[in-house]
Amino acid sequence: MDTVVRRPVAFVAAIVLFVEAVGIVLINGILATVVKNQTMSLAGMDPAVMSNGTWAMGGFFGLYLLLCGLFLLLAGIRDRAPGRFARIVLIVCAVVHAVLGALTVGLVGWAAFASMMVVLGLIVLTLVAYGTRPDGPADEPADEPADGAGAGAPAPV
Repeated sequence: MDTVVRRPVAFVAAIVLFVEAVGIVLINGILATVVKNQTMSLAGMDPAVMSNGTWAMGGFFGLYLLLCGLFLLLAGIRDRAPGRFARIVLIVCAVVHAVLGALTVGLVGWAAFASMMVVLGLIVLTLVAYGTRPDGPADEPADEPADGAGAGAPAPV
């Protein structure tokens, strides 16, 4: 895929993940505040523990989405495929979006499903557009011909 397409897709995917990270933290913050203010408990759990757990989960997932967005932003700036670790993190992010998208159809509705699938599509398109990253000298073409006739070697008969 040409640079004209893959760089903007990587930038758009990074921006979408940054916005999604902020949204996830805000939603979890609202949920944590509601649980704390209403003194809700689940099976006798302390409301403060549930509130703190919700904040921690929102913060962790927000940082994870920021990391994924950073990997996509770096891929777009450098115009190179992400490294092995970054590709694994982005693939896991895509799988999470696919699973959450499937769950949101029944719980939230088709609009939420569509937004999750757009994010999934942007991540997958970026990964496919950049392909695999060359690992080093083994991928470079050799200067000598394939038949073994290099400098100083006799020509094949």
